[in-house]
Amino acid sequence: MAVSFLIRVQLPDTPGTLGAVATALGLIGADILSVDVVERGGGLAIDDLVIELPSGRLPDALITAAESVPGVEVDAVRPYAGVLDSHRELELVEEIAAQPASGLSILVEGVPRIVRAGWSIVVEHTDDGVQRLASSCAAPEAPITDLPWLPLERATVLDAEEPWVPQTWQELGTELAATPLGKPGKALLVGRPGGPIFRAAEVAHLAHFAGIVAVVLDG
Repeated sequence: MAVSFLIRVQLPDTPGTLGAVATALGLIGADILSVDVVERGGGLAIDDLVIELPSGRLPDALITAAESVPGVEVDAVRPYAGVLDSHRELELVEEIAAQPASGLSILVEGVPRIVRAGWSIVVEHTDDGVQRLASSCAAPEAPITDLPWLPLERATVLDAEEPWVPQTWQELGTELAATPLGKPGKALLVGRPGGPIFRAAEVAHLAHFAGIVAVVLDG
């Protein structure tokens, strides 16, 4: 039975390079299911590839194969369930608009697939402390007692080694990003256990989407 992985590669933004990577991966029996451009600039491209690898093959083989192409570096490899869903924003917004009472629950379940995260949580800072308003099914249950970065004025990458981050998140090497959700005191927090890091283009994408959702929820 084949196993799916999400592999993030940094490669020269020149014709034929991605094709060479695909060829190298094909030689080890890997099948590319989808490709998503994360960021591009300065002669480099950052791409996310969902790859199916035959059972019994180690994911290290993906790194070796991809990096056999000159100029290619693998940022991260992690197991991945499903196919990239980075263009489902409109469908998710429509679903939230149709069921506003369940909007936050729908949001946290849908966002991880759009921004290739492991989980998402909506948090709010009130006079009574931190409240977790909604959590995706994969979100860790570790209590969050302090969010020193709230209120939040704009989307940002968070330092996952700060004291407020639960120990279990740190042990998993979780990369974190957050964006305001309608107001600075409420935020959408997303996590990627094991990485890769959130790129600037991904944070901007998260902010844009959260801004649209906030308008729909307020409406």
